[in-house]
Amino acid sequence: MNFMKALSLFLFGLVSAAGLFGRSDNVANVYDRVAQTLNGKWHVIVDPYENGYYNYRYEPFDKSVPATGGYFLDRTQKDRSELLEYDFEKSPTLDVPGDWNSQDDKLFYYEGSVWYRKTFDFAKGESVGRQFLHFGAANYEAHVYLNGQKLGVHVGGFTPFQFEVTDALRDGKNSVVVMVNNEREKDAVPTLNTDWWNYGGITRDVLLLETPDVFVSDFYLSLDRGRDRISFSAFVEGANKGDAVSVRLPELGVEKRFACDEEGRVSGSFARPEGMVLWSPETPRLYEVEVAAAGDVTRDRMGFRTIETRGREILLNGEPVFLRGISIHEENPLRGGRARSAEDSRLLLGWAKELGCNFARLAHYPHNESMARVADEMGILLWEEVPVYWTISWENAETLANARGQLRDLILRDRNRSSVIVWSMANETPVSEARTRFLKRLVDDTRELDPSRLVSAAMEFHNPADNDAHKIVDDPFGQYTDILSFNQYIGWYDGLPEKLDRVTWEIGYEKPVVISEFGAGALQGMHGDALTRFSEEYQADLYARTVEMLERIPGLSGMTPWILVDFRSPRRSLAFVQDGWNRKGLIGDNGERKQAFFVLQQYYEEKAKE
Repeated sequence: MNFMKALSLFLFGLVSAAGLFGRSDNVANVYDRVAQTLNGKWHVIVDPYENGYYNYRYEPFDKSVPATGGYFLDRTQKDRSELLEYDFEKSPTLDVPGDWNSQDDKLFYYEGSVWYRKTFDFAKGESVGRQFLHFGAANYEAHVYLNGQKLGVHVGGFTPFQFEVTDALRDGKNSVVVMVNNEREKDAVPTLNTDWWNYGGITRDVLLLETPDVFVSDFYLSLDRGRDRISFSAFVEGANKGDAVSVRLPELGVEKRFACDEEGRVSGSFARPEGMVLWSPETPRLYEVEVAAAGDVTRDRMGFRTIETRGREILLNGEPVFLRGISIHEENPLRGGRARSAEDSRLLLGWAKELGCNFARLAHYPHNESMARVADEMGILLWEEVPVYWTISWENAETLANARGQLRDLILRDRNRSSVIVWSMANETPVSEARTRFLKRLVDDTRELDPSRLVSAAMEFHNPADNDAHKIVDDPFGQYTDILSFNQYIGWYDGLPEKLDRVTWEIGYEKPVVISEFGAGALQGMHGDALTRFSEEYQADLYARTVEMLERIPGLSGMTPWILVDFRSPRRSLAFVQDGWNRKGLIGDNGERKQAFFVLQQYYEEKAKE
């Protein structure tokens, strides 16, 4: 691991340990800020040998040496005596936001470094306050430069990051250069092996944000579980002790004022307004919220609801709820590549609504911010997770710092979204003491950052040696979670579908059970009998038998079958069937519904009537 990456991961740990607020590089609620979009065509240079870091005159290559030939300087030839072996203006372009794999056939399987460059105009005389360069996400490691000056490094492919650039901007033309590298690494999060496509590039929005000198850097509101008070906390960058912060809900006639402490932090609560309608899938009521300090005002649309457990039940607004869910990857198969827009989110969540879902699991990493915002509007509950996936390096302190940083950034981004009810720590991680310690640290962070939501993970189960049809759920990590969730593929990886009729379950905790995955592969349009692998009939029969089997589990409170739509995966190589796609979707990559879609849809229709 190089020095800059190690330093970045170390800083992740420091940020997580620092508490809830107080990050000078953080701007909350970015889409309500005055902003100049930098989306669009960016010039790119593909750089598998990372020559763009170095001056071609120096050997051995040393990133600490001033690099007159470095791509990040975005130079042009000054005269004929100079040899300069790159030119962004003559280089091809890629769309931002977007992944490089789906935009250029030559980059379909590419893993390595690509340099992105965008120029933009800025008028210093017209600017007020401070400027921040914001990235919704870049996969996986991003080195960011403005006008040849390095702003910093971000590690992690799915969370937002930003740098203050107030003093680095020029009056007139500016150049931002970003080196993005998507190479997989053993100690990264996720690690080397995953069952999804490793899309590279600047995959989400790039914005130049403007704020006043003193501004609301972060805020958080939640309805207490007694449903009679609303808790409020905030951080005001540049504030002094005693400065006032106001919270308004204009549609309800509410305005409350609080005072900052010496660090600019604010906390308090106020009574739930009369007439407030609680958010739910049936009534996804959102209210305008305004938070103001020192003349700065930021506005959001938020719902208010409670989520908790009681014994083996999940309670939404104090009432039992069954989570009729589906798992979703962040892909738009109709266009190809990473989903990246509100329109993509409405497509995917619209399909989930058609299926009869009131719940979706956003697997296996933080999805675009628009997914949670659209879910707020559509009335779909969400499970969000970080890519602590399979065999993470449990004993590596930098890996833990990385996971903590990604989790923290996800929670800070989405904890005002009423749709989000579950923070997931991991997926399918083999049981060990080191793994449980690692995940317990993530739980501790989560409960500090957001005590209002449930915590879970896709855990492990086992069976006694003499009875492989009896399944025992007693993962030691289950003692730290609010709900028990696990993936099971009986009838696909474990026997044939008829085995589902014989399976029994032993649940080791008095907690609600949510089945985080089940399913089978099927190529849309491929037909056969119910024992023909990859036929729609096999998948449909497995779904029909599985839901009957799951109904026998004590405390069953929901499920998110795997998965809504076929998605790309290099692990899936069966010619003429998979062809690089995981075929477990209920919808094919062509948008057509498979037979199992209607099996689950009918089951959910019946569950909704209970």
